[in-house]
Amino acid sequence: MPEFRIEPMPAPAPRELLGALEKIETASIGHLRYTGFLHGDILSVDRGQKARAGVAATLALPAMCSTLLHYALSQLRPGDMLVIDRLGDNRHACLGGVVARAAKQAGIAGVVVDGPCTDVAEILAEGLPVWCRGVSSVTTRQLDLGGTFNRPVACGGVPVLPGDIVLGDASGVVVLPADEAGEIAATCIAREARVARTMERLLQGEKLGDITRAVDKVNARLHPADDRKTDGQ
Repeated sequence: MPEFRIEPMPAPAPRELLGALEKIETASIGHLRYTGFLHGDILSVDRGQKARAGVAATLALPAMCSTLLHYALSQLRPGDMLVIDRLGDNRHACLGGVVARAAKQAGIAGVVVDGPCTDVAEILAEGLPVWCRGVSSVTTRQLDLGGTFNRPVACGGVPVLPGDIVLGDASGVVVLPADEAGEIAATCIAREARVARTMERLLQGEKLGDITRAVDKVNARLHPADDRKTDGQ
């Protein structure tokens, strides 16, 4: 008999933390760390997706079955990000228009699926942020094949624990330990302020290599004798 293994919902994250993360881009975190980034094949259905952050509620679904997904949708809360491990299946879409509406009605931050979705137009119409591995017309059924809810999963090659913080945007999805997310957000906000100043300097006609001093670094390698001559003077 297939088994459903269900654990309690993780503690919610402070709204201030999620709001701070939604001010930054996943690419900014990519300047700080190498871990936690889901495989690049998992992309936003909305190519202009703004940053959304939430607490990971984790789900593992057998290939053809969506029974536990329907159960999970009755448990989700505003501020949650549903992360679905499809256990290697890339054929059956577990998320379509009806599931998107139910998730949207629950007020969650979004859904990340390590597999395809369907009903793209309906998902976009609902305004639910969704990240997935493309689309499929082959869908799941309620077959009672078991699964896990709020237990550790893998998604996009990344381990995800219930309670981790998930940030997604048009560039991808990153999973952060909850106890590190605040410091990461603050660092990235400061970095993006510096980037904004660089963008303004470019509009004023400065060259990127001069702003970043890359020109000086390359010239120092190309003309080391000039540096020695200057030192001697």
